[in-house]
Amino acid sequence: MKKRKFGKIGWDISEISLGCWAIGADWGDVSEEDAKDILKSSFDNGVNFFDTADVYGDGRSEKFVGEFINSTSERIYVATKAGRRIFPHEAKGYYNKELMESYVDRSLENLGVETIDLLQMHCPPTEVYSDDLTYEMLDHLVAKGKIQHYGFSVQTVEEAIKCIQRPHTKSVQIIFNMLRLKPAEEFFKLAKDKNIAIIVRVPLASGLLTGKMNTDSSFPENDHRNYNIKGDAFDVGETFSGVEFSKALEVVEELKSLTPDGFSLSQLALKWILMHKEVSVVIPGAKNSDQALKNISASALPDIPNLMEKIETIYNTHLKNDIHPRW
Repeated sequence: MKKRKFGKIGWDISEISLGCWAIGADWGDVSEEDAKDILKSSFDNGVNFFDTADVYGDGRSEKFVGEFINSTSERIYVATKAGRRIFPHEAKGYYNKELMESYVDRSLENLGVETIDLLQMHCPPTEVYSDDLTYEMLDHLVAKGKIQHYGFSVQTVEEAIKCIQRPHTKSVQIIFNMLRLKPAEEFFKLAKDKNIAIIVRVPLASGLLTGKMNTDSSFPENDHRNYNIKGDAFDVGETFSGVEFSKALEVVEELKSLTPDGFSLSQLALKWILMHKEVSVVIPGAKNSDQALKNISASALPDIPNLMEKIETIYNTHLKNDIHPRW
């Protein structure tokens, strides 16, 4: 497993790490045994960074992560998120120091740690990114020692650019994949200039970029690819990257034709992200250890400089007009 520096914090992070949404909720059923196996298999194969959130299974994911990290003396970096428990989900909740601290206290208990390595605001309303009160609240949590660093999980490039203007923002988590290219246009350069860590989520576009889906694919009732396909539960960009399903399948067929010998489509998708050197870490999820290990194996595959322009052309031809203006 290759490692990369995590922005100005300077951690050496496995370039392919683990997103822990699926072991919490919203991806169909994942058993306790599978969740624990995913974490152990990932760690045993070089992963030293887990990304979770307090709402992933209402703490279920954090508890699995906490149990695992406390079972080893090896250094594992953990990022969690807060804010989506605010109800109604309004900006003023993010300015409430006592409320946000109560969420952090709950995450500390779930994780079984005394301080959180990295706390991310979890896709808050847009106005939160530019309000001084947000950063006063976060600096308050740092001063109390409950978190070491903070960053933001964002929906749009514009939100990402806003939050990196603040001196204590250490990371931005953003959707970036072969169906969502906009972050690489301007934001990546700005983040690199400020030495901000970039965490890439939804790298496989909710499984579309595994190449295993077709027009007959269906999903369990408790899978966001069923209930959020039109954005009924949260931002539709989190599900299939916001690309209309049938159109995405057509694009995937074109991408399949570019897949090099020795690569799966999902490995191509991950390697394509890693070709962008501004990226600090990519965090695919997994529902079982086989999926996790296949994702991890992409780190060792050869670079693909000859495919970068071809993949961008496919995006520009089929998706840019739909996707670029929205996120």
